[in-house]
Amino acid sequence: MDSHFFLFLSLLTLSATVTVTATATATVSTLNVASAVQKTLDLLNPTLLQEHVEKTTPESTSSSLSFTLHPRSSIHHTHHHHHDYASLTLSRLARDSHRVTSLTTKLNFALAGTNKSELKPAVETDSMLRPEDLSTPVSSGISQGSGEYFARVGLGTPVQLYYMVIDTGSDINWLQCQPCSDCYQQTDPIFNPSASTSYSTLSCSSQQCSSLEITACRSEVCLYQVSYGDGSFTVGDFVTETVTFGKSGSVPKVAMGCGHDNEGLFVGAGGLLALGGGPLSLPSQIKSTSFSYCLVDRDSKSSSTLEFNTAAPANSVTAPLLRNPRVKTYLYVGMTGITVGGRALSIPPSIFAVDATGRGGVIVDSGTAVTRLQSQAYNSLRDAFTRQARNLKPTDGFSLFDTCFDFSQMTRVAVPTVGFTFTGGKTLSLKPENYLIPVDSRGKFCLAFAPTDSSLSIIGNVQQQGTRVGYDLTKSVVSFSPNNC
Repeated sequence: MDSHFFLFLSLLTLSATVTVTATATATVSTLNVASAVQKTLDLLNPTLLQEHVEKTTPESTSSSLSFTLHPRSSIHHTHHHHHDYASLTLSRLARDSHRVTSLTTKLNFALAGTNKSELKPAVETDSMLRPEDLSTPVSSGISQGSGEYFARVGLGTPVQLYYMVIDTGSDINWLQCQPCSDCYQQTDPIFNPSASTSYSTLSCSSQQCSSLEITACRSEVCLYQVSYGDGSFTVGDFVTETVTFGKSGSVPKVAMGCGHDNEGLFVGAGGLLALGGGPLSLPSQIKSTSFSYCLVDRDSKSSSTLEFNTAAPANSVTAPLLRNPRVKTYLYVGMTGITVGGRALSIPPSIFAVDATGRGGVIVDSGTAVTRLQSQAYNSLRDAFTRQARNLKPTDGFSLFDTCFDFSQMTRVAVPTVGFTFTGGKTLSLKPENYLIPVDSRGKFCLAFAPTDSSLSIIGNVQQQGTRVGYDLTKSVVSFSPNNC
């Protein structure tokens, strides 16, 4: 590693850090290169390792409930197996590709009218329903782990704490349970149903059981299976349990899967907390009027909160929360365009709309890292950005990124602004660190968007970091509140 690459140079291009047009719309913003690169070095520096300190959930009002929220890097130190930040980035991007495959596969199944209710989990034999029965086989990144953000969730009576992946693209809550026929490695001890007095199995005739897409019955106990398009699955008993939200309260009889056979991309977390739009997701079950989360930087050791029934901050950029009648799970946002350098790109708004067949549209997803845009929209964004960034030194692409820059001789750099425009005309201006990210520790930064052949566009968590994203389920409004972690 060259320790002298942070050179304080006189940059002619930075005679003004922020240029403002006559209409007061910022056309450039300043990226702190030195700070971003230093974070990559700190994350992989063994001398800076420190035990993760559990933070208590902030005191909440009587009507609100809250979990603490942690980035993966602060609790599950798989990044210490990587010799440099570039290999860690490759691992993250491979995991991200699996995630996007999973989302698009789920959508395609719904649009194709596949009747999942006819699929049965065969949990008593080795011939259980495999992911390849549901989708094109994808190599599963079992060793890579899954989930970028974890909620600290209390389960059972007496309460035991578990790290669970938060997922706005799922409807079924689940956790690994003893006895395990096949369980992956997790940070916390595996949940023991016999140690909880509030644990209860669901009958095959229960409403919760009938709401499952894939279900079966064994000895009058409801069985569940969730298969993800990336080759992962969990299968076991469908049960109810008490969920405790830090010090802010608890809710009894929340339906969730108690998984005895769990394979795939979930390493580290005890299970998954589903925040999607279906009837079995956590917000639906606790009859939450709203929920919001803020994602801290993925390389940070700090935490934030996942909150239910709290009002959106006053400074929010708002957009319509839309539903696709063909897919209840996904939470769509009314988006109409993208700005670069304060100017709207010439992208037809129909690119971002859900059409009559249920295709298209934009979802905001906590589990996808890099924003995926339909190729036409991505190409327009990339071309406009590179035109306005002619003063920046281009370099080779990296993995799924085709637009990268060499900032190794810079400590700060002026870059074109990027924003998302929503139905109603409001624009969310992204911070430079939300769209230009380091992929190594040598000053190589890439434009953190990627094209997709799918009709579905996805706003990923790199673009959401540092912004509180709220869903008002009563008013059908999505809110974005920068600097509200």
